Amino acid sequence: MKVFYKGKTKDIYVLENGNYLLKFKDDVTGENGVFDPGANSVGLSIEGSGKAGLRMTRFFFEILKEKGIPTHYIDSSLEETTMTVKPAKLFGKGLEVICRYRAVGSFMRRYGAYAKEGQPLDAYVEFTLKDDQRQDPLITEDALTMLGILSSDEYKTLKNLTKKISDIIKEELAKKDIELYDIKLEFGRVGEDNQIVLIDEISGGNMRAYREGKYIEPLMLEKIILE
Repeated sequence: MKVFYKGKTKDIYVLENGNYLLKFKDDVTGENGVFDPGANSVGLSIEGSGKAGLRMTRFFFEILKEKGIPTHYIDSSLEETTMTVKPAKLFGKGLEVICRYRAVGSFMRRYGAYAKEGQPLDAYVEFTLKDDQRQDPLITEDALTMLGILSSDEYKTLKNLTKKISDIIKEELAKKDIELYDIKLEFGRVGEDNQIVLIDEISGGNMRAYREGKYIEPLMLEKIILE
């Protein structure tokens, strides 16, 4: 296999048939040894987190498939901690879309003068550029279109898909009495018609979830969801 990209939490390889193979690692993002899904660097390694992330991702991708939501997912192997996906073109050098149901994390760091910790938000969607050097800056629709990263129509599609996908995940977590506070998603273009699909992963590593006001660590979240 040819190495395509070495990432913080996953490595990507190109298969002979043109599809990609994602290898999940036990590294997670954070700072000073504390997990943070919004951090720009690997903060610690948690044994078993790679497999847990893959199990969660497979679980949610299969639910999305049943509901007709387009994704890049093809299949996966828990033994190898790998996932086979369709090749997707990124928006620019990578775009992250966050859906927030409560004010926590970077939202509070930016808007703490106006918001209260844990304040309910109405599925607030924000876009950030994947740029570690500039700490993943927020970007508006106007800037995205002016810089040629995406079109206005694509922006609306991404925003609508983000809300739809996030609501589905929120409902699944609620079945276990878990509340989704926020989630980070990624999208890409697939095929000759540049269909917009969900890419990357859906795991405890890219969401904040709470039960009775207490934060649930990614490994514990996976265990509760899939028990």
